[in-house]
Amino acid sequence: MLLGAPFTSRKRASLRARVSLLAASCVAGAVALVSLGAYFTVRENLYTQLDDALWQKARSTVQNEWIGTTPTGEQFPIGLLALNDVQVAWVKSDGTLMFGDPRRLPPISSAELAVASGADDHIRTDQKTDTRVVAVSYQGGVLVLAQSWSQTKKQLGDLSLVLFLIGGAGVVVAAIAGTAVARTGLRPVQRLTMATERVARTGDLRPIQVEGDDELARLSHSFNLMLGAVAEAQNGQRQLVADAGHELRTPLTSLRTNLELLLAAEKPDTPQLSDVDKAEIHDDLRAQLDELTQLIGDLVELAREDAPTLTHEHMDMVEVVEQALARARRRAGEVSFEVDLQPWYLYGEPHTLERAVLNLLDNAVKFSPAGGTVRVELRAAAHGYAFLQVADAGPGIKDADLPHVFDRFYRSDEARTLPGSGLGLAIVKSAAERHGGAVFAGRSADGGALIAMRLPGSPEPIL
Repeated sequence: MLLGAPFTSRKRASLRARVSLLAASCVAGAVALVSLGAYFTVRENLYTQLDDALWQKARSTVQNEWIGTTPTGEQFPIGLLALNDVQVAWVKSDGTLMFGDPRRLPPISSAELAVASGADDHIRTDQKTDTRVVAVSYQGGVLVLAQSWSQTKKQLGDLSLVLFLIGGAGVVVAAIAGTAVARTGLRPVQRLTMATERVARTGDLRPIQVEGDDELARLSHSFNLMLGAVAEAQNGQRQLVADAGHELRTPLTSLRTNLELLLAAEKPDTPQLSDVDKAEIHDDLRAQLDELTQLIGDLVELAREDAPTLTHEHMDMVEVVEQALARARRRAGEVSFEVDLQPWYLYGEPHTLERAVLNLLDNAVKFSPAGGTVRVELRAAAHGYAFLQVADAGPGIKDADLPHVFDRFYRSDEARTLPGSGLGLAIVKSAAERHGGAVFAGRSADGGALIAMRLPGSPEPIL
């Protein structure tokens, strides 16, 4: 058997049991403290009252005028001093008993005889007889009074029994109440646990029921938000796969058709293709391969954009835009660029933003007429944001298409005849949102499309 086996097999108590145990323990501790405090307070008060009563009886006796004028001898009224449960004796300093009931003599020690010899009055406890003894000086001797503690101890015993029973009942009630509270309070946690197990077992992302507005309700609400986010991500993945499959089907089908046609033309006893037809098929194959390559590249880029952020660095947005412009100019043909860039610095991913800017520029070039101009502006705005605007002089964006221009694989009717995958502006939107920004679409002053990207940052270098 492994050394760690006994520890791995140990089962930890449930949260409900721990809450019940905690409630019972807290109540037990509080009851114990209160009971001990009450017991010792009552005990001290009873002992103090007993001592005060003995002192009062002794001093009242020796200070009584009638007793004080009574001559010493057999005429001393001992019956007056034989007070109920109090034992009384009058003793000389040599130990001679002057008065007292021989059957109920108090315990007399050297301490009491010392009072008869002139020592101070005192009170003590006699452990043998379990009595409290008071000694006061009286007519050359000592008057000794003693009273048993048995009645006081009986009262303390009854009090301790009552406190124990009440405390025990309180602990039991606290345990029951703690169990009830734990069962009621942890019901949302149980629902959350069952929902988590259901999601892990079946993949069902339906939200759970939320009741109340306490912390557990907010936890359930947060869990529902997480389920919603996971469901949205799954739906997005399914939609991406479906859209990608649909977009890939067209170029792949065309490629397959052209390749089968070329292969069939190579077989004997089949009509041969002319050189012109072969050239057209070769051109179609190259165009379809380019379209397929761009689509796959956009899908890979979009997947990378959706991945968690790995590295950020301080960057100059002007440099990013200029690098993208340098790449866009090489394939812009007769389209020119009018650029107005103001300094802007931010913390982000240069490659991601450069790809987004290049997509904006390529999109503007694609819809611009021959000899047209694409205007690029980077200007600071209020509240720590800057706008990068790319405007063209093309046909513009229809009002019905404006809400969808940043959707994945969305292409307007005019764009379907042009090369592209419908992912360029979706990549722009993803890049802007990853950097805490946003994207906007509208019409430019020339009647074409205006695409703007808002980015946070500062006009001064970030140190």
